[in-house]
Amino acid sequence: MPFRALVAGCIAYAVLMFAVAYAADRAAARGRVRWLDHPLIYTLSLSVYCSAWTFYGAVGYATRSGLEFATIYLGPTVVFAGAWWLLRRLVRLARMHHVTSIADLISARFGKSNPLAALITLISVIAATPYIALQLQSVSLSFQVFATEAADGAALQAGSGATALGVAAGLALFTILFGTRNLAADERHHGVVTAIALEAVVKLLAFLALGVFVVWGLADGPADMLARIARSAEDPAIAEGWRLRPDRWTALIVVSGAAVVTLPRMFQVMVVEAADAQRLHVAGWAFPAYLFAMSLFVLPIAVMGRELLPADANPDLFVLTLPASADQGLLAFLVFLGGFSAATSMVVVCAIALSTMISNHWIVPGWLALRRRPSGEETENLRGFVLNARRLSILAVVGAGWVYHEASGGAAALASMGLVAFTGMAQVLPAMLGGLLWRGANRGGAYAGFGAGFALWMILIFLPSIGVGNPPTVSPQVDSLAFSIFVSLTANTLIFIGFSIFAFPDPVERLQGLTFVSAVEPIRHSRTMRGEDRAEPLLAMTRRVWGSDAALRFFQAEAAAQGKSGYLPDLTMDFVTRLERRLAGSIGAATAHAMVERVAGGGALTVSDLLQVADEAQRAKQEAQRLESATTELARTATQLREANDKLTALSVQKDAFLSQISHELRTPMTSVRAFSEILMTPDLSEQDRARFAGIIATEAGRLTRLLDDLLDLSVLESGRAQLSVSVANLHDLISRALDAASATRPERVFTIDRDMPAEHVPVMTDTDRLLQVLINVITNSRKYCDAARPALKIRVQRPASGGAQIDIIDNGSGIEGSRQALIFEKFSRLNDPSRAGGAGLGLAICREIMEVLGGGITYLPGQGGAAFRITLPRRPPAGAAVAQDQAQP
Repeated sequence: MPFRALVAGCIAYAVLMFAVAYAADRAAARGRVRWLDHPLIYTLSLSVYCSAWTFYGAVGYATRSGLEFATIYLGPTVVFAGAWWLLRRLVRLARMHHVTSIADLISARFGKSNPLAALITLISVIAATPYIALQLQSVSLSFQVFATEAADGAALQAGSGATALGVAAGLALFTILFGTRNLAADERHHGVVTAIALEAVVKLLAFLALGVFVVWGLADGPADMLARIARSAEDPAIAEGWRLRPDRWTALIVVSGAAVVTLPRMFQVMVVEAADAQRLHVAGWAFPAYLFAMSLFVLPIAVMGRELLPADANPDLFVLTLPASADQGLLAFLVFLGGFSAATSMVVVCAIALSTMISNHWIVPGWLALRRRPSGEETENLRGFVLNARRLSILAVVGAGWVYHEASGGAAALASMGLVAFTGMAQVLPAMLGGLLWRGANRGGAYAGFGAGFALWMILIFLPSIGVGNPPTVSPQVDSLAFSIFVSLTANTLIFIGFSIFAFPDPVERLQGLTFVSAVEPIRHSRTMRGEDRAEPLLAMTRRVWGSDAALRFFQAEAAAQGKSGYLPDLTMDFVTRLERRLAGSIGAATAHAMVERVAGGGALTVSDLLQVADEAQRAKQEAQRLESATTELARTATQLREANDKLTALSVQKDAFLSQISHELRTPMTSVRAFSEILMTPDLSEQDRARFAGIIATEAGRLTRLLDDLLDLSVLESGRAQLSVSVANLHDLISRALDAASATRPERVFTIDRDMPAEHVPVMTDTDRLLQVLINVITNSRKYCDAARPALKIRVQRPASGGAQIDIIDNGSGIEGSRQALIFEKFSRLNDPSRAGGAGLGLAICREIMEVLGGGITYLPGQGGAAFRITLPRRPPAGAAVAQDQAQP
């Protein structure tokens, strides 16, 4: 196949992957995730386990070691077929705690310790670097098969660094585009997972097609193929390498079984991307079936490659050089795409998983520690910082793989490079299993076990793999790799158990142990929930992570669940627990715990607190659940009644002040009009004084008229008799008119106006006069009450998916106190002292009634750094309003 055609086909395939990922992301954004969450998609995404190691390296492995390659498939098969209950428990716990990575899971279990998560991240990065280099090497070698004139691929050396660099750059770009599009609360990537599922089908079809060609095309069927395999096993040149070694088989099965759970990329697709644990019902049998299909023709391809290709041909490339030497160009291209899919899917998912771990456990905690401020004063956009940190981490991870590929010369066998990563991540298994199954496991044991296992892995396996030091030699009967695996895992496990037995965990860690081992919802102590005035700083902090709209939706839903209106729920332990868990899905459990504790002002737990919690957990039977449900409903109703009573009490006080103020507002102008009217009747009054007094009468009459107009307007709106004059207008023009009209209020104040002009050009169908009245009132209030030294007003317009428009008007003042936010739209409410002269406090009440008539709404947005109002407009006014308009026409 011509090399240029190969490159063009490769580019077209990459474009297809981009299109599939983009379409899946678009569907997920629109809420169409039913087919994206199908168990088949989930099962196919697990095929990321079958990287270039298994696609290319398994054949090379079988050529050198016979059936030993099967251990790489037997380990995962045993785990999925025999330990599905453990996998289901792992997925359920991860969804419960919003875990984002293997490091986050273990950190959350052992007291939400970020240093522990940082250590696991270090192990993961070091272990994954040679594995990423393996993928780049496989792609480089496969490109060179088509670039060389020797179709049989004899004596091929490592691929060029330029090819590996280009592939690395393309994969980093794809990962950044579809792996860091947003900071979701569950860290799921529908686009990437769907693309990987498609790649799983491609590499499976490619491998099966090659196997069918080898067995029925190059050989004379299964019987002839079995005979060839038997003759190869008797060949003295390879008989020693094919000899069955129980110690090595056992060690490799254990390591591969551990890897399918602990490798960052496998944890990402199996646990983080899982919608729920039910997906494992299908994956429990379908994934082992996929692995069986991928391994079915490995040995036939290896045997046929030894027979037909030159003795110095690279066994890792038999899958490509066999069809190429037989002039099967299309089959060779299909196999190339299969290997390309295997390599790219691994790099993409591994980069996503590692970048999440690096940003959540290295970069973000370090950045927060350097920029520590008093709670409530943190205004930086943490969401943008985290996304940029992950993008840089992706570049660093893929770049490290390329550097390792260049430094090692790409000469190592693919299988040996893959085993380095498998054995490294297996060191995580003792603490993970101990944390899930043993309440006595603690942080000290995890640190000690990790440290010992990591050190032994570095000395016995990793450093020898890059040419530093030599693997251990025990005796000819004991394999050095099996010995290294046994020593490192045994020391890890024993030290972990020993330190856990003799160390005593702190109360938070014991509480986390209860939630993980017993699989119950995490519980927080009520003493950490002090001060209702912390709700708004928590909202401000959450807004920095998720963005304004997502944070407001979460807080509003929580307030509604408590029976409260607005956006600020009470800081109950259930609410703060849910908030911390949702934040953990974006920035990791340890970082989320630290941020919530800083803002919410938590207190330390005691042993007696834990005993009380444990006792309550033991009594949480069916009757308790029923009573808890009833209690929750009663608490919600009581909260609603209490809030309504508090509001009525406050309104009663405001009403008395309002009536007093109205009496004052009516009496004052009427007194002035009467007094100056009597003066005008004086016969010897000069014309100059007569004109001045007449002007005073006109001003006071206008003041009286405006007050009466407001009262009448409010009465008409509340009675439902308001008639609309609906027309289509440009929202940009209405906002400009409102700004011009409001500028007459305190004209001496120079306001900085921040507008997004292009976004404001939204056509709206509404009563423009009424909407303009609302806009002018809100902007006028900002000009009156914004107390910033350099006042600024930000206006943002958005178009919700449901249609209509959304207008946010935000100033940079001190905002409105949380205790008064629920009353600002009431007609008896004034924010300033009711006894002071000024307006009657009807402006925002009229605004609320106008927006209800228009079919929209106006709400106050807390946690925005100043007074913030959101005005929402529907696609068109409600039908009743339209009828009223029609009836009003002659």
